[in-house]
Amino acid sequence: MRDSTQHTTPVTATYQRGQFVLYRDPEMFWTGQRGHTFVCRVDGVTPGGGSYDLTPLPHGSPVYYASPDFMRLLPAIDAMRDIDTAPLNADSASDDMTAAALAWLTQQNAIANKRADLPVQGD
Repeated sequence: MRDSTQHTTPVTATYQRGQFVLYRDPEMFWTGQRGHTFVCRVDGVTPGGGSYDLTPLPHGSPVYYASPDFMRLLPAIDAMRDIDTAPLNADSASDDMTAAALAWLTQQNAIANKRADLPVQGD
């Protein structure tokens, strides 16, 4: 059984431009300030991936030279889980989904139910 006082250091990940991450501002965190953890988009990578430039979402001051030790990837699969697991047969399916999920499904339904055009026959 593992002792609950033991701590492990996670392996530092590398990130790519355009990925979404959860960032914890270490100075704000350690000084007890509110709002120390927020969602960002990776907008810049220093050579060697040692630090990152982040843009807080939906708005905020850019974070320059953010350490990957204080970042965690927000996987697309988590953002899309409601679409992947929605009970589409149920009457309450739309109640369990976000507006974005419904919009995506509506678009996919329109594409899937469009009648395929036959190629033009040559003479």
